Amino acid sequence: MHIGFIGLGNMGAPMARNLLAAGHRLSVHDLSAPAVAGLAQAGATVADSPAALAREVELIITMLPASAHVKGVYLGEDGLLAQVRPGVMLIDSSTIDPLSAREVAAAARQHGNPMLDAPVSGGTAGAAAGTLTFMVGGETADFERARPVLAAMGRNIVHCGPAGNGQVAKVANNMLLGISMIGVAEAMSLGVALGMEPKVLAGVINSSSGRCWSSDSYNPFPGVMDNVPAAHGYSGGFGTDLMLKDLGLASEAARQARQPVILGALAQQLYQAFSAQGNGALDFSAIVNLYRKDANA
Repeated sequence: MHIGFIGLGNMGAPMARNLLAAGHRLSVHDLSAPAVAGLAQAGATVADSPAALAREVELIITMLPASAHVKGVYLGEDGLLAQVRPGVMLIDSSTIDPLSAREVAAAARQHGNPMLDAPVSGGTAGAAAGTLTFMVGGETADFERARPVLAAMGRNIVHCGPAGNGQVAKVANNMLLGISMIGVAEAMSLGVALGMEPKVLAGVINSSSGRCWSSDSYNPFPGVMDNVPAAHGYSGGFGTDLMLKDLGLASEAARQARQPVILGALAQQLYQAFSAQGNGALDFSAIVNLYRKDANA
């Protein structure tokens, strides 16, 4: 299949490479010349603009930073919907708010293009390994049609319901992740301050009722686990500012739905404070440094 891919950042570039590895013909576009050059070297064709890409391909995938970028690429005067042929499937894997996803999907349907919102979980490592989770919103028939393409980039592909529901699943999941990481950070820091060895405390938590992904797979306390950001100065992983963005999306969606998210709002404020201290590029698990006495001595 001839696929167009727009957005070759830390997630998009390895996803695009996996499509090439699966045997798809690929046309790509990005504002970053080095990113485009890397995909061209891997075998992709370069399109000068989204409009140029839209005129050539059978399916388009976008992976963009925020709602404004998604709306600009799809709905702009010379955007995808102004140029793409009716019938071409559109898949947006950006993480944006559900209402924006539904707005773009409605415009696509009006133009005659099936559209799925398909945000991902799994980070850059999952993008490179092709083991991402895709949370997909859209019509069932469109989901089944897109599944083989998504399977080239991910391992767990879940249909979450109609348009926008992929984004609903993503913001709800990441809000919980942000909250749970803060809880683990507080508990670990308290136990260590009271005299426990971090590995012993983590072992107790991970065999007891406090166990969660943030404790047993991504523990934020240094010295507990290897091959997590806490073991490498909190470099790599999922940045604090990215978590802050997702918590902002959850808060805005909650405002629109008139749904209280009290712990989500508190988590957003804690990550905002942490980012304002100059830590936005650190992995989000570095939030533990707000609590560690040795980190703030």
